[in-house]
Amino acid sequence: MDSHSKCNTCCQKSSAGLRQSRHLRGVLLQELGHKVLLLPPQYVKPYVKRGKNDAADAEAICEAMSRPSMRFVPVKTAENQAALMLHGGRELLIKRRTMLVNAIRGHAAEFGIVSAKGPDGIKELLSEIKGDEGVPALAGELFTSLADQLENLGKKIRALEAKLMAWHRSDPRSRQLATIPGIGPITATALAMKVADPGQFQSARHFAAWLGLTPKDHSTAGRQRLGVITRAGDETLRSLLVAGATTLVRHAKPGRGSPWLLALLARKPKKLVAVARANKTARIA
Repeated sequence: MDSHSKCNTCCQKSSAGLRQSRHLRGVLLQELGHKVLLLPPQYVKPYVKRGKNDAADAEAICEAMSRPSMRFVPVKTAENQAALMLHGGRELLIKRRTMLVNAIRGHAAEFGIVSAKGPDGIKELLSEIKGDEGVPALAGELFTSLADQLENLGKKIRALEAKLMAWHRSDPRSRQLATIPGIGPITATALAMKVADPGQFQSARHFAAWLGLTPKDHSTAGRQRLGVITRAGDETLRSLLVAGATTLVRHAKPGRGSPWLLALLARKPKKLVAVARANKTARIA
């Protein structure tokens, strides 16, 4: 089968209802010898004149492709997407664990049982519930069921984190990123997996802007007005970087933190400093 026939077969399969991702289609087309360029949908949408149909979309894509400043998305391989599933699965399990913890706390409060925040607090809460004779037997059974689910989720999260650590140790870029203050193994693996080709960014500031860590620009008529951060780009990477920066801000003290961070803390709120530090961490990365 020649290249043209293979391409037609691939298109027929796609139109037949196989909902393949654009990265998978990109890999298949690259294997057939084509050069694949993926355009971000938000950069194509402004070129759609009116209506939503295939012809208008195709015209908008061609128009966007002709722009000399257009940015493209690198094609992810199947191995890269499989590695990204580790982060996606971990994030999903953590959300479920948070929901369970909140449910247990809420139900326990109805019986007048409260505890401190954090994982240690929920352990104390569950032990208090077991020893409280004022909790009805039915409620006790339900609390036990929720506690079992919480324990199972904890085991699954630890298993995924062990796989992430194994991936981190095997990847030289991830190990190098983990040497940056404010970046741990989880953030390092996320950066290494999600940013396969750092060369696509013109500068470090472009990378910080892609993550949504730069301020919105509302300047006009020579008057510069900067607002809050744009929050564009990958939400997971941005939240991980801000969490790491928040830890640095929390432990910053005279003689321990960097002079730049301490000087900023002296005149700005901690949350704003944490975002500024996350911006700097992204540029270093």
